[in-house]
Amino acid sequence: MSVNPQSKHDAVVDELYAEAGHWKINTGEEKIHAKRIPGKWRIWKWLASLVWLPFFLVPYLRWDDRQAILFDIPNRQFHLLGVTILPQDFWMLSLLLLFFAILLAVVTALAGRVWCGFFCFQTVWTDIFTWFEEKLEGSPQKRKKLDQGPLTFTKVRVKATKHLIWIVISALTGISFVAWFMDAYQLWADLVSFNIGITAGVTILLFIGGTYGLAGYLREQTCFWLCPYARIQGVMVDNTTAVPTYDFHRGEPRGRVKKGSSEAQRTTGDCVDCNQCVAVCPTGVDIRHGQQEGCITCALCIDACDAVMEKLDRPKGLIRYESLDVLNGKEERPLLKRPRVWVYSLVLLLSVTGIGYGMATLDAIEIKVIHSRQPLYVLQSDGSIQNKYTIKVLNKLTEDLQVTISAPDIEGLVLVGAEEHVTARKGMVTPRTLFVRIPRDKLKVESQPLVFYAETTDSSGKRLSSKRESVFIGPK
Repeated sequence: MSVNPQSKHDAVVDELYAEAGHWKINTGEEKIHAKRIPGKWRIWKWLASLVWLPFFLVPYLRWDDRQAILFDIPNRQFHLLGVTILPQDFWMLSLLLLFFAILLAVVTALAGRVWCGFFCFQTVWTDIFTWFEEKLEGSPQKRKKLDQGPLTFTKVRVKATKHLIWIVISALTGISFVAWFMDAYQLWADLVSFNIGITAGVTILLFIGGTYGLAGYLREQTCFWLCPYARIQGVMVDNTTAVPTYDFHRGEPRGRVKKGSSEAQRTTGDCVDCNQCVAVCPTGVDIRHGQQEGCITCALCIDACDAVMEKLDRPKGLIRYESLDVLNGKEERPLLKRPRVWVYSLVLLLSVTGIGYGMATLDAIEIKVIHSRQPLYVLQSDGSIQNKYTIKVLNKLTEDLQVTISAPDIEGLVLVGAEEHVTARKGMVTPRTLFVRIPRDKLKVESQPLVFYAETTDSSGKRLSSKRESVFIGPK
């Protein structure tokens, strides 16, 4: 038996507005319980949240006899696989921070607050917390009813289970953070034996409280009032930026669908004022009012609107990723005509180049040479000229090294104090005082260039070396 298309259409309208009656625009006076619906952008949100998996897993990877990536603050060492970075190389950290800051600006200029909507830890953790909340307490309407209902055994049981799960997630977050700064396996052993240090213990407790409070209670209020990015995004977004946008040309004037009416008879736009875009918004904004501070560009409103349009047999895309210029009929401005993007990209390139150069030239050992100024030189009884130097050997490895110091480039040079190896302690700077003597007839100028070399081998037999230029001062 065939189904009357008009009856099917009227049934869809009844279902749509029966639910729409429960939704209104939230102005912050009550807790937001966002509706979850399936869709393309919801899938992308879950996939994007997987970028945080390494935060939990990477600390357990091993490299030789230590943690693969370890930020050892007490010993002032950063271990990245086979590379050890000491405070002397922290200029690369500055370039890395600059890279991510400019990358954020580039992405915002092109596609709005994509970081906020898909990758931000506040967004991801809140999404996980509310997913468990929905599984335990039900739909948004049921959650509101439960919150407003009397205190019963069922309510206590459900609420206690939810908060216990939240606390477990918060604890794992805190432990995972601390595991980047101390050996992860030792951290768990200390936790099990209740032998955790004060610093690690306090840090974990702070993360538990912060995660539990921000993702469980403050939620969207964190984005509104605590995050500075919401305030500065306005200077990064312009009319050429593609963001989730309501097509007001097509949607207005809004009008509810009347039962029994046909598409040919309607005089309103495509927006049927169902408020589904508001219902799914995690910050409770109405995208139809244009770009707002609370919009985190998560694109869930696109899924909601497309689902409604599909039910009503209307074209999708009433809400879509689009720039204001394109929406108003202007020709889309290509990247080649957007100087700001080029400037951002140049800074990104320079940052990456600097980091690459730093990593490529990162030596396992380094030496610094300090020439004594008092006196500049000493005339010896045999007629030779003597200069005094302090050689500082920096060992970036996790093992002690026996380093040989030499300066072989000048004929007749005698190096006093370098007869024995310098025992360079792991991760430390080891000084050694040396005297350089050169026959006066071998000095061609008053200030003679002089190169010191440091050579050693590690436990695997790999040869390591470093050199540093200095000067040898003689009489006029």
